[in-house]
Amino acid sequence: MKSNRFKTVVLILSVSLLTFNACSDDDNDYSVTYSEDISITDSGITGTAEGDINNTGYDEDDLVENATFEDTVQIVFSNTSATIVNPVPDDVVITQDGADITINSTISKVAYEVSGTTTDGMLKIYSDKKFKLSLSDLSITNADGPAINIQSSKTIFVILEGTNNLTDASIYSDIPDDEDAKAAFFSEGQLVFSGSGALNVAGLYKHGIASDDYVRVISGTITVTEAASDAIHTNDYIIVDGGTLNLSASSDGMDCEEGYIIINDGSFTINTVDDGIVASYDIDEEEEPDDSILPNVTINGGDFVINTTEGEGIESKGIMTINDGIINITAYDDGLNANGTLYINGGNTYVYSTLNDAIDSNEGITITGGTTIAIAVRTDEPDGSFDCDDGLFKITGGTILGLALNTSFPTESESTQNAVILDGINANQLLHIQSEDGSEALTYQVPYRVNTIIYSNAKLETGQTYKIFTGGIVSNGTEVNGLYTSGTYSGGADSGDSFTISSTVTQIGGEMGPTGEPNTGGPGGH
Repeated sequence: MKSNRFKTVVLILSVSLLTFNACSDDDNDYSVTYSEDISITDSGITGTAEGDINNTGYDEDDLVENATFEDTVQIVFSNTSATIVNPVPDDVVITQDGADITINSTISKVAYEVSGTTTDGMLKIYSDKKFKLSLSDLSITNADGPAINIQSSKTIFVILEGTNNLTDASIYSDIPDDEDAKAAFFSEGQLVFSGSGALNVAGLYKHGIASDDYVRVISGTITVTEAASDAIHTNDYIIVDGGTLNLSASSDGMDCEEGYIIINDGSFTINTVDDGIVASYDIDEEEEPDDSILPNVTINGGDFVINTTEGEGIESKGIMTINDGIINITAYDDGLNANGTLYINGGNTYVYSTLNDAIDSNEGITITGGTTIAIAVRTDEPDGSFDCDDGLFKITGGTILGLALNTSFPTESESTQNAVILDGINANQLLHIQSEDGSEALTYQVPYRVNTIIYSNAKLETGQTYKIFTGGIVSNGTEVNGLYTSGTYSGGADSGDSFTISSTVTQIGGEMGPTGEPNTGGPGGH
């Protein structure tokens, strides 16, 4: 230790000051060393990305600008009736019963422009070809079925203009037995949303928006104010390239029943009872699983705020890959859950779980970059910040910070970035780790009292000895979710605990998960 880096004062320690179980000063020694000013740095490396990378689900056929439309049909709803404004082309038949409009089309290149308001109406479309459906300040409430019911297996380009509102009935009484309809906005075919307008949906019967094929959101603002089941539900897949999605549901926010989910960008506020985002095809439980179905979740970007009251934040029955994005999850169950391997290659991810593990994978966890904070606060069950059972826990880059009752132990033979596992400290105080020469390794405002903290960052250098401080202050600091990336730390009390990085994983306290072995005097512990 360099004497000019620290100063010593004498005082009586508060009983609640420290909670580490590793080696400490003699119980009768009341001298405490305090940190002088230490500069906080934002340092990290990124390893080679793994998992589902460079996959945006791009398809030029999903771009409305690549399609042409020669005929336009305008429909204006007005209370209990509707008006067909312009001539209808041949091979397009429109029937009307009050404000219930049914379209039958056998030709291609037709655009439908729909506007107006009805409190007891419906738009139903049969089409042999793909078409464009422009919604412009449209408001439909249906008393006996869906607001929009598309019985076509083709692509529907939905263009949002102005503010649009759709509400279905809580009981469907006007649906033929041979037809499927299960949402306020339902389609047998692909729904591709774009435009600069807004769509507000209330799904009182089952889902808010549903497709028996896929849903893609390119732009626009989609708000599902309520859904008896899922806010957005599909059979094949969901892709979001941009826009704003505000989803509230009694079940899932976004559920893909037999396929994958790719999110490239966008802003998401999701409040659900069950899962926030889920690719739910359970390979393990299917008697004859379809090998062509990949229930993966890939996040390439976006800004997420997800809250669940009974379910998981983001779940994949296949692999999950987070390549970028800002993710904030408060979940009742697991925050992130993957049946396959979970890959984190970038982004800023914060996960908080009140019941189970913060981040859980049945096969393994690989982290190559980004900043990941995982917190699980339940203390009566063996829940972890990172839980991968006997699977691989590989760390090659990024910043990893986990707080919970326990954690899985990183796989030393595969990890290239150092990690330390230590006891928790009391809530609402700073945890600060610095090297003997005064270089900052971690400054974090601990929000909860937990048994185990795991931390990994390139600032933990092999051969270096580190001391642990608690309390103190940060001046002119920048922090995200309690983790400081700049500023000046000072005034913290030396806990008496130190460790030397002599192997990839250094344990000086804490607990391992159900398959791990507790080690209170691990490699490098002092």
